[in-house]
Amino acid sequence: METTSPKVPEITPEQIWRAADYVELVWQDDEEAWARLEEFHRDGKELAQLVGEFGALLLDRYLTVVPAGHVDCEAGYVMDKLVAVATRYLKRWCYSGGGAQCAYTSAGLLIECMQEVDQVHQSLADIRRDAYTGRPVAAA
Repeated sequence: METTSPKVPEITPEQIWRAADYVELVWQDDEEAWARLEEFHRDGKELAQLVGEFGALLLDRYLTVVPAGHVDCEAGYVMDKLVAVATRYLKRWCYSGGGAQCAYTSAGLLIECMQEVDQVHQSLADIRRDAYTGRPVAAA
């Protein structure tokens, strides 16, 4: 059984850091974070698109990776399809022109996914580190 992955966008390490910073501020949910979020929200549609691309990267590379030993089994196939659907939905939603509200809601979805597998702060720290250590973060 062959599996296919959704096309993962190529985003720069700087964009990864910016998106990770945004998601972490949404996760913190305090007065200081809200003040900083307002700066991000000025970008509106561009922010939503960045969060959509970052979300696709998270879903494909960090949150729902199928272990090598299970790629050919039915569970691996189903997981791959779920990632493809979730990625398409997230990107479609973020590219719909929803702006800052869409980015905020999408960040909330990503936070919920990260809380299922790890601590949000640690997950984002790992992703930031990987962006600058040369680890491939996007498919060519």
